Amino acid sequence: QVELVESGGGLVQAGDSLRISCAASGRTFSSDALGWFRQAPGKEREFVAAISWSGGDTYYTDSVKGRFTISRDNAKNTVYLQMNSLKPEDTAVYYCAADPVGSPPYEFDYWGQGTQVTVSS
Repeated sequence: QVELVESGGGLVQAGDSLRISCAASGRTFSSDALGWFRQAPGKEREFVAAISWSGGDTYYTDSVKGRFTISRDNAKNTVYLQMNSLKPEDTAVYYCAADPVGSPPYEFDYWGQGTQVTVSS
């Protein structure tokens, strides 16, 4: 069965760093584009970052550029999101997703259940 499982979330203070992970199982995701999304209380889900199948191309929403870095390890079937200089407005449930096509425009067909990231001021 295809499954994406996020981990690494937690409670941190503003300015701290955190790395969250998403491990995939059921099939190889080495040819998939992978992405991170987040949803804060009372807000719609928003795009955070994406990475191409090769890892050569990355995309970020403006609010996280320069602070967040997406990366992947295809040997481990895992995608990461390194989050630095965290702000209270980064508080959200973070979800990973996979696009089997692997190239833009991305259509993410597989989703994890999310990991909570809470940033206190």
